[in-house]
This record gives sequence, C-alpha cells and structure tokens, in this order.
Amino acid sequence: MTVLILGATSDIGGEIAKILCPGRTVVMCARRPDAIPALPEAKEVHVIPFEASDLTSHRLIVNEAAQFGPITHAVVCFGILGSQERALSDEAHAAEIATIDYTAQVSMLTVLADVLRQQSESSTIYAFSSIAGWRARKANYVYGSTKAGLDAFCQGLMDELHGSRVSLVLARPGFVIGSMTEGMKPAPMSVTPRVVAEAVVKQQRSGTIWIPGRLRLLAWVMKLVPRPVWRHMPR
Repeated sequence: MTVLILGATSDIGGEIAKILCPGRTVVMCARRPDAIPALPEAKEVHVIPFEASDLTSHRLIVNEAAQFGPITHAVVCFGILGSQERALSDEAHAAEIATIDYTAQVSMLTVLADVLRQQSESSTIYAFSSIAGWRARKANYVYGSTKAGLDAFCQGLMDELHGSRVSLVLARPGFVIGSMTEGMKPAPMSVTPRVVAEAVVKQQRSGTIWIPGRLRLLAWVMKLVPRPVWRHMPR
C-alpha cells in the first residue's frame, strides 16, 4: 500500500503522513524536497520533486508513485495563501494564486481519479477546501475564490466517483494555525494541522467535513450577513 502526499512540506500534509505512514510505503512530493520531514515509522519513503504549476508533470508523478505499489491514499495538500494586497495591482500574482490553488488542484485531482479508478485496490483521495471559499471576503477574495471553485469541482467529482473503488474526502477547515498563517491573528474556531489531519483520516467514505464540526453553523450564519456589513468583514 502506497501513501502519496502532494505538498509534503505543508503542515497538514506532514501531519497526515505521520498518521498514515506506519508500515506503509510513502511517496512525498514537494517543491523543496530537502524540507520534507523524516518518517522513521514508514516502511519506505520515496521523495519526488514536485512543482504544482507544471501541469504536464502531474500524470508523470502519479504514475511514478504508483510504481512503488497501489496508491491507497492520495493527499492533495499543496497551495499558497498569497497576498491579497499585492494581488490588487499585480495580476501575475493573482494568477499565480489561482493557478496553484485551483487550476493545479483540478489537474491533479483529475489525474488521480483517472489513475486510481484503474487500480484493483480501493483508495481514498483527500482534498482541501476552506471556510474562506464559503463566501468570498474583500480581505482575501482571490484565495477565497479558488477555494470556492475547488469546492464545487470536488462536489462534482465526488458524485462522479460514486460507486467506484475511489473515495473522495473534501475537508472544509476553518483558520488553520500554522506556517501559512504565521503572524496572523487566529480567527474564531481555529484549528491546528494535527486536528485537521486526524479529522480527515478518520473519514472512511466519500463526504464533506467541516473542521471543527461546529463551523457548519458559522457558515450558515455567514450566508445571512447583508452585503453592506459583509464587505467590512476581516480575514
């Protein structure tokens, strides 16, 4: 059984790898291979350099990982927060956020679904949306829009995979306290990467999960806030 982590230097990816690695072969893919954490409990660890924006490499990487054994768990956890302030006037940066956080995710998830459906083993794909995509805010609407699009894509892909041996777990965490949000004030109902990792791994079948679960109520309230008030909401 092979665990594939795409975005292995991310906080959440690292925590999921720690949970799933005992006795398994793990393939860790990241832009900075030298920063990938050690997994002493894994049966084997293979490292593959990975640049998410290089869409032509996605199928090659998944096929390479599959050579180590059937992929039973595939974690798509790469991404960037980016700078909303910079994106206001730097169209290249806005496009970079959109490429990494949406286009590259769609590409990789499409490849994974195609490859894993051809395996004889059952498998699970883990993808990550966010409360930021539930309703875009002025403070981070570029990032939020990518999560909204990814969420919609995953809902459709989940239905497409229904009845197959491939499950898709879509996580919608709130503010995650970690390296991506370092220096930012934690929002209400913030979670740690470990909490997110434990929640998604616990999910045994296709489905969408809010992390923490009570975030679902906040999301419902968010939809009711009038736009004149909403446009002044912080990140």
